[in-house]
Amino acid sequence: MKTLDSKNFSVPGYKAWGIHCGIKKTDKKDLAVIVSDRDASMAGVFTKNRVKAPSVVIGTAKVRSGKGRIIVANSGCANACTGKQGHLDARETAEIVANEFGTKPDLVYVASTGVIGETLPIPKIRTGVATAAGLLSPTGWGQAAEAIMTTDIYPKIAVVQEEIGGKTITLAGIAKGSGMIHPDMATMLCFIVTDALVAAPMLRKMLTSSVGRSFNVITVDGDTSTNDMVLCMANGAAGNKRVAPGTKDFKKLQACLDAVTRSLAMQVVKDGEGATKFVEITVRGAKNPVEARHAASAVAKSSLVKTALFGEDPNWGRIMAVLGSCGVDMDEARTDISFGKSRLVERGVSMGKHAEKEAAAALKQREVHIGIDLHKGKGESTIWTCDLSTEYVKINAAYRS
Repeated sequence: MKTLDSKNFSVPGYKAWGIHCGIKKTDKKDLAVIVSDRDASMAGVFTKNRVKAPSVVIGTAKVRSGKGRIIVANSGCANACTGKQGHLDARETAEIVANEFGTKPDLVYVASTGVIGETLPIPKIRTGVATAAGLLSPTGWGQAAEAIMTTDIYPKIAVVQEEIGGKTITLAGIAKGSGMIHPDMATMLCFIVTDALVAAPMLRKMLTSSVGRSFNVITVDGDTSTNDMVLCMANGAAGNKRVAPGTKDFKKLQACLDAVTRSLAMQVVKDGEGATKFVEITVRGAKNPVEARHAASAVAKSSLVKTALFGEDPNWGRIMAVLGSCGVDMDEARTDISFGKSRLVERGVSMGKHAEKEAAAALKQREVHIGIDLHKGKGESTIWTCDLSTEYVKINAAYRS
């Protein structure tokens, strides 16, 4: 597998672009369009929040066909909790795009992100789609990635290549996400494309599996929003033989997909609103993998733990308290806690001032690893998170202003 430069690449059979069409109050880009030059296999994973935007409701139904060709995404307006009008506007957006490109609305997927409760400005979108259509480029991914950002500091892109079925295939993805990030899924949009030939049912299984190991093991603040989706298109432009399940080519393609989703998930956490640290929390020795993941997630989303990390304070007592209250089988007298390479707690007891000094030094790094061993079984899980800073409060206090 080869990782490509995310600033200058193309995926055969696709074009993309992003523009400002007036949805946002600023002059930042707010409309992205991604187009395949042919019908493609389509798969999607959507938020599990019971409050779902029309884009999610419609997309969930549409993706069952396993077909797609175009993705249109806007930022600055979530079009969520907007009643019947919201659904009409989402469908009209798909129709506008379909008419512009001479295809069927059923092959157009709409995505939105931004402030909840506001409806889409359809006239602006109509004009924006026409403008974007004239600017589409095989190398327009950076523009598209910028156009789906909200509170993100930087666009998120990942792209890899691999030899599959005697052909070079490319797999690339763009994503947005910074705050309101938590499993199942988060406040994020992600669009992945590949020129590999893959049947839709297999693509669906591959994407679901990959999301479970990437976007669903990250948390910034414990909140899950209303518009979140990951869409993946495979258009077969590479000319490879259709990938068959269980084959070497299947494993290679899954590895490519996993590499892209993992990279994008980590970029989301590193861009967490006001974050100063990327934190990996690994729980070992749990009764089973489910309890390991539950424990790791509980520590990762604890505001007390996250603020201590921001203050570079190795306050392991906060971690121990979370472990004891999150409902997993644990015994403080059997629990070890490490910060970086420093064993801070062994069998529930502090290892002393020297260990705390080493742990404090580890917390001064941009990337931090916290290891927890419950000594209760063989369950293991890793969650990626970030610290919680004063900047997070400032960003979210002013989000609608």
